[in-house]
Amino acid sequence: MTGSRPRKVLCVVGARPNFMKIAPVMRALSAQGIDASLVHTGQHYDAGMNERFFEDLRIPHPEMNLEVGSSSHAVQTAEVMRRFEPVLDEFRPATILVVGDVNSTIACALVAAKKGVGVIHVEAGLRSFDRSMPEEINRVLTDQISDLLFTTERHALENLVREGISADRVHFVGNVMIDTLLDNLDRALPWREFLKASGVDTHMFEADSGFGAVTLHRPSNVDTPHTLAALVETLNEISQDLPLVFPVHPRTSSRLEAFDLVKKLDRSRIALIPPAGYLEMLGLMRDARVVLTDSGGMQEETTALGVPCITLRENTERPITISEGTNVLVGNDPQKILNAFRDVMSTGGKRGRIPEYWDGKAAERIAAVIGKWLADRG
Repeated sequence: MTGSRPRKVLCVVGARPNFMKIAPVMRALSAQGIDASLVHTGQHYDAGMNERFFEDLRIPHPEMNLEVGSSSHAVQTAEVMRRFEPVLDEFRPATILVVGDVNSTIACALVAAKKGVGVIHVEAGLRSFDRSMPEEINRVLTDQISDLLFTTERHALENLVREGISADRVHFVGNVMIDTLLDNLDRALPWREFLKASGVDTHMFEADSGFGAVTLHRPSNVDTPHTLAALVETLNEISQDLPLVFPVHPRTSSRLEAFDLVKKLDRSRIALIPPAGYLEMLGLMRDARVVLTDSGGMQEETTALGVPCITLRENTERPITISEGTNVLVGNDPQKILNAFRDVMSTGGKRGRIPEYWDGKAAERIAAVIGKWLADRG
């Protein structure tokens, strides 16, 4: 890359969690007069759901889709790198912007860094301190090679400085996921309307007790027959007190089928539905009495919505949702899950508060910093 530096930012998405983060950033960059283009690596393999998310979140369609598809971590990461390099040569941006912690994040950051192109990481500094999670490896390595790092909470700076990253490169801006949530809250699909459209018999939800929402997809919860069977029994027990809506992730669906567990779910109290679009999930979370999940983003979204969240993980890279928000971490131990659920039913669960800068303006702060940074680089 030679000659004067262009004022162009190449934004990268690869999987559904990225879409909610990139939407407000691209709008804010455009408002700053910064030329931003979108590249989709195609890491997420559900083309139909991709289309839904672009429409729901009003994201401009990507100028290029690398169509990498699903594979092992090593193959997927290598294929993203192989296909992204010629794109970088074609667009010749001043910098790329990556979000989150999926394989596309680290793959594109590596290619850019080795070609002398700037790297910006949105949602930097989050740590679970569990190196068995592929996402943790992606987070740590991406932060190491990033020129600008934008954090969602102040404590993330401590993680980065501990790892030898200069505080001058780090900017606390807030949470772009919450920008998207607040921007779309009035567009969220009412949950009853959504369930009826999904063909669900809503008689189980006629009582005044409300409902709970469930999502599961992490290997630690769904890849082992004994663990998943225990979770199915736990959900059955919970559903006797509170009917559940369970959008089933493709990975979870395949495991339930493989382990012969679908028939063991109490379908009279648990509504199994296909993966939901963003506006449908937002409506479910907003109106749920409690959310049970192993998702990272939903821990943040429930905190912003003030909805109790029971997280079925041993650790979280989003500790602020516990210290300040509505989140309780219980792992996949059935008794701990039941205890947390009973607390919600008896006391209403954790009240929490909205963390600092989770105000819908994170993307504006990001764009302002990037604009100055590009100007300083000439």
